[in-house]
Amino acid sequence: MADASVPGLGAAIVNGGRLVWRRGFGVRDTSSKSPVDNDTVFEAASMSKPPFAYVVLKLCERGVLALDTPLTKYTSERFLNDDPRLDLITARHVLSHCSGFQNWRSDAEPLKIHFTPGEKYMYSGEGYSYLQSVVAKLTGQPIDAYMKANMFVPFGMGASDFAMTAGLKRHAARPHDEKGKPLDPNVPTPESIARYGAAGGLRTTASDYARFIIEVVSPKPTDRFRLTKASVDEMLRPQVKVNDAMSSSWALGWQVQHTGVINHGGHNRGFQCHAVASAASRSGFVIMTNGESGSELISKLLLGDLMNRFL
Repeated sequence: MADASVPGLGAAIVNGGRLVWRRGFGVRDTSSKSPVDNDTVFEAASMSKPPFAYVVLKLCERGVLALDTPLTKYTSERFLNDDPRLDLITARHVLSHCSGFQNWRSDAEPLKIHFTPGEKYMYSGEGYSYLQSVVAKLTGQPIDAYMKANMFVPFGMGASDFAMTAGLKRHAARPHDEKGKPLDPNVPTPESIARYGAAGGLRTTASDYARFIIEVVSPKPTDRFRLTKASVDEMLRPQVKVNDAMSSSWALGWQVQHTGVINHGGHNRGFQCHAVASAASRSGFVIMTNGESGSELISKLLLGDLMNRFL
């Protein structure tokens, strides 16, 4: 942590389908020197996507939407005008990052569909934003309320939310730059949650995220909130190849290696995090940091004993 100028870190380990170890290191704010503990809340950033994918699959089980039905069938609002290929994009395309949308639009790069949906892989936060808007319309609830009722409460994730509640604020880690200097906190608004929540707006602890991992790698019997085994298997099944050195693929919400190990990282300004898990060994780990250089630290751990020992 000192070498990477990372002020604080929260970690949790799952083994045999149980949360077996968790700990905080360093401080959540270099100004106040408040220590990181097991209740410290970090920004999960893009690690928000797998929990959202999970609730989407549960909606599919309930018949609210279907994985392979074009999303335009569920809403009259057009996420993008003047491109008929929008009528091809499905929830499966979004969750496996082959919708054709770029990651994020900008003034320099307006939103567009770059290829026929399903043709190949292109990581896309915009796709998740689109699917989130459809889910909100179908459920009649904003993403924070829906996730709280259908995942955070039933899964015992009491320190997880998209909004900065008073409870989360008391335990929130502050973001820090590459040199470990504090940055202004990112305060979410209903508008920003509606735009970026599913793609990168989750706030959570390492322990809470580990509880979500347990539901994926060591699932309890299906119920109103939990997926069937068939849906979990489909969530973890490779859907589209990624052109990378590790010969990985993208599943539904997760990147999956050729070994079957699943993972997802996250980066918001001042926060870096990563989760890795294996359904075969019912194990995994979560690392969350409040430093822009946290990726350096995470890379060392991913390539070190932690990965080899548990996965």
